[in-house]
Amino acid sequence: MSDLSPSERLAKLAALEEWLEWQLGDTRRKIRETEQAIEEDRRRRERAHAELNFKIEPKRAGRDAKLHRGGCNLYKNEMGYISRGDARIALELTDPPIEPCDICNPVPGLQGPS
Repeated sequence: MSDLSPSERLAKLAALEEWLEWQLGDTRRKIRETEQAIEEDRRRRERAHAELNFKIEPKRAGRDAKLHRGGCNLYKNEMGYISRGDARIALELTDPPIEPCDICNPVPGLQGPS
């Protein structure tokens, strides 16, 4: 099969094994990096979606209801986003009025088409 001695074949096989282990480790590293990139992209898309929408923090004892930008960390409800048009209505037509958040300042985001 081969003109190599058993010790030479063993050395070649050991070198091949070492290279294959390196390849496997490198492939696993690339898989981890790709999975992280996918997760970061998912988070960026969710954040962008949230920033295009708004949310209303319900009235609580001693506090009025507040309108927040979708990505405001002061009110972390990840559900129940409302559109720009609905947010305008909430600020203008509700009684008692809904106050805009002082931190995320959603009012400038209400400018432009709905």
